[in-house]
Amino acid sequence: MALNTSTRTSVAAGSARRLAGPDVVRAVAMIGVVVMNYRGYLILRGGDRGAGWAADLFDPWEGPLSTRFAATFVLVAGVGVTLLTRRARSRPDRTTEMRWRLVRRGALLYVAGLFLDEIWRGTIIPYYGAMFVIAAALFTLGSRSILGIGAAAVGAGALIRMWVFWQIEDGADPSWLTAPPDGSLRGYVFDVFVNGTHPLLPWLGFFCCGIVLGRALSRPWWRAAALAVGGALTVAASLVSTFAASPFERVVLATTPNSRGAVYVASALGTALVAYASFDWLAERFPAPTEPFRRAGQLALSLYLAHILVFNFVVDWMGWVRPAGLATALMFALAFWVVGIVLATWWHRRLGRGPAERVYRAIGG
Repeated sequence: MALNTSTRTSVAAGSARRLAGPDVVRAVAMIGVVVMNYRGYLILRGGDRGAGWAADLFDPWEGPLSTRFAATFVLVAGVGVTLLTRRARSRPDRTTEMRWRLVRRGALLYVAGLFLDEIWRGTIIPYYGAMFVIAAALFTLGSRSILGIGAAAVGAGALIRMWVFWQIEDGADPSWLTAPPDGSLRGYVFDVFVNGTHPLLPWLGFFCCGIVLGRALSRPWWRAAALAVGGALTVAASLVSTFAASPFERVVLATTPNSRGAVYVASALGTALVAYASFDWLAERFPAPTEPFRRAGQLALSLYLAHILVFNFVVDWMGWVRPAGLATALMFALAFWVVGIVLATWWHRRLGRGPAERVYRAIGG
């Protein structure tokens, strides 16, 4: 989930207009996150996983849409960091202040995410927090260095996954890494970097690419480049995955999230780049129809927390929605978003920032 980190700045120097594209992309990605979360949590509550092309498409763990929306969120978060820090990078006297702001925001998200994880297992919030802390050191680096760090994170994630596979094949026990004691310092560190639902190895790669993408938004060719690179990555990853035959190759060359491999990252990053460029164009070309999404994107944190509270209230506490099949999950998510976008638009017009965003800014700076 990408937070509302972009400032009221345009890519053109001297303009104070807030870019609509990141907010619209954030809102659309949030819709997908809600759909996949509601689908997965209803299955975990006893719902029918189903069979057929539609069930496979919306499979929250192994389907072709699995984590694609979350990856887009992380990409937008990287863009937001660039927009937030643009003035600080051009004014060295503000660099230290901006570093501490990112650290405070990241620490707040990490701690809040740990508490949220107690009621919504697998939330992306603590991983976002860790990324923002790391962004405090990244935002002044050159684009090549940032891409290199992202590539290193992807490579490290893939190597760790391969090492775990080899350890198990050899009869060794890698549980010291993959299953550390709950509540231990080692457990918290390994969860953020290796074992969690969105570990920095390799998810930091999406974030770093977003930071660099944000720097390219002033170039007239950025959208065509994002579409070309994104399309090439997606097609290449799909082709490479077809060569998987052995168990080891099915791990290394898989495009599913659990593989944590470079092929998966290429595939997810490709779709995220295509989605970003496409919806950014729609936001620019059709500002009026996309206006509700722009406003909803600025309340992303509030809406993210709301979708968790709504699910727990409607499903777990009141039992108004029973765990069932795909149709139930899609209708539930649709109902949430129709109401959510209407309320977010009204709130933003009347009151500005959302309630969660106000707390986030007040504490995090």
